Amino acid sequence: MRWITYYKEEMKKLPILLTALLLTGTVATACAQQGHGGQPAPASVSDIPDEAAPIFVPNLPRELTFAGERVPLEYAEVREALEREMTVTMYLHSRTLRTLRLTTRYFPVIEPIMAKYGIPEDFKYLCMAESGLDPNTVSPVGASGLWQLMPSAAKDYGVETGSNVDLRFNVEIATEAACKYLRDAYERYGSWTLAAASYNAGLAGVSRRLEIQGVKSYYDLFLPEETMRYVYRILSFKLLTERPQKYGFYLRKKDYLPAFENYRTVTINAQNIDWSEFAAKQGTNYRVLRILNPWIRSYEYANKSGITYTVMIPTEGFRENGK
Repeated sequence: MRWITYYKEEMKKLPILLTALLLTGTVATACAQQGHGGQPAPASVSDIPDEAAPIFVPNLPRELTFAGERVPLEYAEVREALEREMTVTMYLHSRTLRTLRLTTRYFPVIEPIMAKYGIPEDFKYLCMAESGLDPNTVSPVGASGLWQLMPSAAKDYGVETGSNVDLRFNVEIATEAACKYLRDAYERYGSWTLAAASYNAGLAGVSRRLEIQGVKSYYDLFLPEETMRYVYRILSFKLLTERPQKYGFYLRKKDYLPAFENYRTVTINAQNIDWSEFAAKQGTNYRVLRILNPWIRSYEYANKSGITYTVMIPTEGFRENGK
């Protein structure tokens, strides 16, 4: 549950990247000035863009809600915080673009589960903020899967973890666990916004600060910086997903990635499972098996307890999915 770690790691790379760009620019300029045979190269107007790509501070809507709860945009610090996260999300271009493209793959999976538990749809944007909708995501602190469950939280909600099988990477099972947590948090706070904040800071962390500070709203609560930014990060994905073109993301219908289709499910509870051998017997290979079942984390699994697992198996046409 630590989305900010990715951002900090990326920022650490900037000095190296800038140095490389400056050196490259210096060499390129010298070569362009010399041309062939050491002679000055003629200037080419076509090589110089008329104008740079626009970089702008995004306009915010006049009204905004999260899970049916009003965001107080009339507060200067609230608008500034949301503008900050919108800017971060907008200009992490490749990561944000990939996340937007994955909405059509994973929203159809997680939305019905959220509805089953009475979790507002806006929490799908929390999932975007957590993992970029990549079920293979692992954070430096050990949070894993689409919902970035920590091992302790997984244990609390009955999700198996381990080096061979880790069901935090199972989209349906992880979504069930996340929904149970969020439902419990809402029952404690009576606020979906505080429930979202606790997904980052923990129930105890939010409760303790509410008591000490004597407030009831996330927007009045002083929290660690990561959690202070967290809900605004979620809101930035809500705004971008609902109106991508307004914020510079132009996706055609064909750009959105399709949900996985053309597969069947089988169960297995054998001991000493060889996943490559299992895949071959099912008419596929280990690579495709892992794409459909990222919770499989190794080549072999002893399964001493004889636990039954449901495995997705590709059928004819799977590798042409979306064409």
